[in-house]
Amino acid sequence: MAIRVALQHRTTYRFDRLVKLSPHEIRLRPAPHCRTPILGYSLKVEPGNHFLNWQQDPYGNWLARLVFPETAQALDIVVDLTADMTVINPFDFFVEPYAESYPFSYAPELAKELIPFLEIASVGPRLEAWLAAFRATLTPGEATVPMLVRLNQQLQREIRYLVRMEPGVQTPDDTLQHACGSCRDTGWLLVQVMRNLGLAARFASGYLIQLAADVKPLEGPSGPARDFTDLHAWAEVYLPGAGWIGFDPTSALLAGEGHIPLACTADPGNAAPVIGFTDVCETDFRVVMSVTRIAEDPRVTKPYTETQWTAIDALGEKVDVDLASYDVRLTQGGEPTFVSIDDMEGVEWKTAALGEKKRELAAALLHRLKSRYSRGGFVHDGQGKWYPGEALPRWALGVYWRNDGEPLWHDDSLIADARIAGGVSLAAAEDFVRRLAVALGIPAQLVLTAYEDAPKLLREEAALPVNADPFKADLSRGDERARLARLLLAGLDQAAGFVLPLKSGDTKADGTGGLLWESSPWPLKRERLYAVSGDSPLGLRLPLSSLPDVLPEDIEADFPVDPFAPRELLPRRSALKGEGRSRGDQPREVVKTALTVQVRSGNLRYRRHRPRVTLERRDRGLSTAARPAGERPQRNARSGCHRGQRPPCSLMA
Repeated sequence: MAIRVALQHRTTYRFDRLVKLSPHEIRLRPAPHCRTPILGYSLKVEPGNHFLNWQQDPYGNWLARLVFPETAQALDIVVDLTADMTVINPFDFFVEPYAESYPFSYAPELAKELIPFLEIASVGPRLEAWLAAFRATLTPGEATVPMLVRLNQQLQREIRYLVRMEPGVQTPDDTLQHACGSCRDTGWLLVQVMRNLGLAARFASGYLIQLAADVKPLEGPSGPARDFTDLHAWAEVYLPGAGWIGFDPTSALLAGEGHIPLACTADPGNAAPVIGFTDVCETDFRVVMSVTRIAEDPRVTKPYTETQWTAIDALGEKVDVDLASYDVRLTQGGEPTFVSIDDMEGVEWKTAALGEKKRELAAALLHRLKSRYSRGGFVHDGQGKWYPGEALPRWALGVYWRNDGEPLWHDDSLIADARIAGGVSLAAAEDFVRRLAVALGIPAQLVLTAYEDAPKLLREEAALPVNADPFKADLSRGDERARLARLLLAGLDQAAGFVLPLKSGDTKADGTGGLLWESSPWPLKRERLYAVSGDSPLGLRLPLSSLPDVLPEDIEADFPVDPFAPRELLPRRSALKGEGRSRGDQPREVVKTALTVQVRSGNLRYRRHRPRVTLERRDRGLSTAARPAGERPQRNARSGCHRGQRPPCSLMA
């Protein structure tokens, strides 16, 4: 859980007389590579009459350059920032494979860029002896990161932390001789040790924020007793693939969310927070720093208070009252799954999309559910989801019914069982769709015969290698050659199915008229209607993009029903009536929705190609399709979804 803190850093110089101030450089803005989220930042400088320019120094650190045109008796620098103390995993990085083991050599181009951070200062006898002792502990092929962690911990154990007020940075030999030093001393010592080991390192200066723990640990250091912040220094090493990684030898830890770098340089002198000078004078110098928690998320170690829980409970009670007053009810949905009791460990019930028994058992279960819950319901065998990487879409079986008892379908014997091959012929399919058109009040001559794209198939067959026989293709595979062989075996002049352009809509714009079935001719650029290549049902392969476009003002819009409009109950089946109308040879708008009829596995299948079909319109179409030829279709009273409809029961692969 996040804790947001506000940090204030005030640096004040009081002079005993009016003095001239040289241009000052201030490095007190979090560096671009800071990992702690900085939510807000401001820099205020007095005297107010100054010029401020934000720049970046050669190392990429933010630098504020101030020019003071007038004399002053004080210089006041105030930094305010807000930080999100979300926990950062300091080991969240990857190292290039060639640098995973120590020793390693930087790539030539990278080594050239790291030259300033590989420069070795004069090595004194104490540092030379310390390096020799440490190299003796290295093992061939030792992992780089654990070796650096061990190095950081060793310096923390050997060098005692000391608050040192003297300016400047000790030499590595002085720090080793006294076995103590400030954070800047041990940080510079670690930089020099890493460089002598062949690793690029730089000096880091920044803020350190330490927050008191909610619960004291049972063992180990307890940490600060109160929230604390101060200027701090540490070292950063460049690891290929990981970039600059901070190591703090004062605490033996890697830099985390509490380390906010301000300036990282090859030499400590270039990382000073404030650089500038004045006329000769006496100076009173003061630094005040504070950190304040401004927001805290509840967490395991510091949960909600009793007052907060009381407010949450009161709000919950108010929400419950509002939900009840507005009659808001909770429903739960989902996709229940089932497995075969005879083969629970089969791949088709665990990982595979399809299988030998899944479709068969799903159809059997669907018919059992239909006979129990939806007498008079309509079974829909359709296409399901199509996942990336799968050659074909999955299937979806559904049952639709009305909960007022009115049947959507009367004769279940007319519903084919997809598990059993039928004996319907193309002639019977054509006769059915033409009779259906007449029953809908549409001229039968508007029915189109669709074919597979024979010219394209012949070109594909001619492009096959001379020794490739398409008739010997593996027909169990869903690839292009298997499809080509199957179509060639069926005959190129064989009809793929039949298409009836069909559109349903209200006879009046206000929706008060009866349902109207409309159709129009389809102007074809070729001599026949050719389906788009594929194995999907014909209704999904219509060449709709080749039909004429119309101007936006000529489109006869079919507006969806307002989902919040008042609904009436679905009318009785006996009250459903409708009529048909065909458009002229040159209609203002070509009907681009269609009903397709196709024979697949000896069964007659039809599909309505339409993005939206209201329940009442579907009810009207089903009643017409199931009625004997010659009987006039019923009329629908109104279109739209109504109260009384029942959500479908569906099974999907």
